[in-house]
Amino acid sequence: AEIAAAQEVRYRVFYDELGARKDLFQAQSRRDADRFDPLCDHLLVLDTSLPGPEHRRIVGTYRLLRQEIATAAGGFYSEGEFELTKLVARHPGQRFLELGRSCVLPEYRSKRTIEALWQGIWAYINHYGIGVMTGCASFHGIVPAAHAEALTYLAHHCRTDQAWDVRAVASRYCSMDLMPIEAVNAKAAIAAMPPLVKG
Repeated sequence: AEIAAAQEVRYRVFYDELGARKDLFQAQSRRDADRFDPLCDHLLVLDTSLPGPEHRRIVGTYRLLRQEIATAAGGFYSEGEFELTKLVARHPGQRFLELGRSCVLPEYRSKRTIEALWQGIWAYINHYGIGVMTGCASFHGIVPAAHAEALTYLAHHCRTDQAWDVRAVASRYCSMDLMPIEAVNAKAAIAAMPPLVKG
């Protein structure tokens, strides 16, 4: 029941609020669900101050997928976007955790809620001995040019070293170097980034 409720929260944020494209199942069920949900642990932030039947309302969620479970199930969610297999192979002594489907209801978007999620993640990675966290974070929409300044800034200033480099799968690749670096205003570029990208 809690996973279904978390999927409803994700639907409200991703589809109702942010306008993500939905398939028929999502439109009919009003839930954001996929094949990875049963494999994952779901971190929840609850508002327990509400009276009545909603006394434990889910207001924020994060989906967590450990490497050993992903491997047994055929891979991480992010492998549909990035070549993670090569990254994992370069670091055989590390345990990976994929974080995804992060969202908080608009009326609860505060430092306190975000801190509760990150405290939960910290406890989780310590409990399971996780050494590396990975996952997808998105810019709004599907037009890279709409985010040219932020993407160009990231392409020039936020590359990892070769040991941690991850490439997009060929069918998903899109150049991020979209404008002359001299034309990028660093403050504006950082301000335009979604919170999960900005860090």
